[in-house]
Amino acid sequence: MQEVNNEAMQNAASEKEFHHVSIMLDQVIENLNIKPDGVYMDGTLGGAGHASAIARKLSSEGHLIGIDQDEAAISVSKKRLSVFQARVDVVRENYVNFKSVLEKLGISAVDGILLDLGVSSYQLDNAERGFSYMHDAPLDMRMDERAEKTAADIVNEYSERELFHVIKDFGEDRFAQNIAKHIVQARNKKRIETTFELNDIIRSSIPMKFQKMEGHPSKRTFQALRIELNGELRVLRDALSSMIGSLKPGGRIAIITFHSLEDRIVKNAFRTAENPCICPPQLPQCVCGRKSLGKVITRKPIIPSEEEMQENSRSRSAKLRVFERNDQKYNGLEIDFK
Repeated sequence: MQEVNNEAMQNAASEKEFHHVSIMLDQVIENLNIKPDGVYMDGTLGGAGHASAIARKLSSEGHLIGIDQDEAAISVSKKRLSVFQARVDVVRENYVNFKSVLEKLGISAVDGILLDLGVSSYQLDNAERGFSYMHDAPLDMRMDERAEKTAADIVNEYSERELFHVIKDFGEDRFAQNIAKHIVQARNKKRIETTFELNDIIRSSIPMKFQKMEGHPSKRTFQALRIELNGELRVLRDALSSMIGSLKPGGRIAIITFHSLEDRIVKNAFRTAENPCICPPQLPQCVCGRKSLGKVITRKPIIPSEEEMQENSRSRSAKLRVFERNDQKYNGLEIDFK
């Protein structure tokens, strides 16, 4: 009996620890336009906040598939979604492999897809995961802990030129070249193992006046390392076309982004899916034969309310974009993400 009680206490502690505030919850649910008997997929399940709200809208004929690559997210979300029983399937996988997940479940198309991109509050606040520059911890940053490579491997093994491009392209940091140079100089003396060791190196690379003006100096470099390590932009690019193609007529895909790199990819993908014609503008009519797959619902991205931004500072950079599928047959349209 004592063992059972201990396990229950551990499970409760785990659920309490995995805290993540669902960004723009009401706007997401409204824009997914949920059908009670529909099939929906949350590709970034996290703590199941959005997923629980979707599941509550479903009838006994509805179906929700929750996907996440984080073991802690899967463990907690299974418990939180267990009340919905047969309506929900939870799968540990990267959402880029969603097609194989659906195939195993015997599902060919869905009525809605949600992606809430970026890093969760739990991952940031859990010091040992190494995502945050606010906690001293091993440089890890793996969203899927089954992966062997960590952020420390990138910091210590990439060439100076490779580090420069990662920090510049994914962090958009004006001091990328100097940061890369200082990292290489420091690791020549000893391997860089922790977040605070990297913090000190980054601080020494950026003039103090800019540190005071632009917030924490490590923010952009940590973002860049996380994106590079987890292949976040590549995964998004690789999945988007197939996700749009996997929607039923009238189905919607809703994506929450947290920085300009993600948002640009989503914006251009939705725009191209709506208007894929590649004919020269001087032609009187389309001859390329590329048909629109639907329409962009959000001409401008939806952003959190002032109240939400005050209550949850991490929502301030969030943008929600939504696309609705038409009944045009999908023929593997390649989307230009530039």
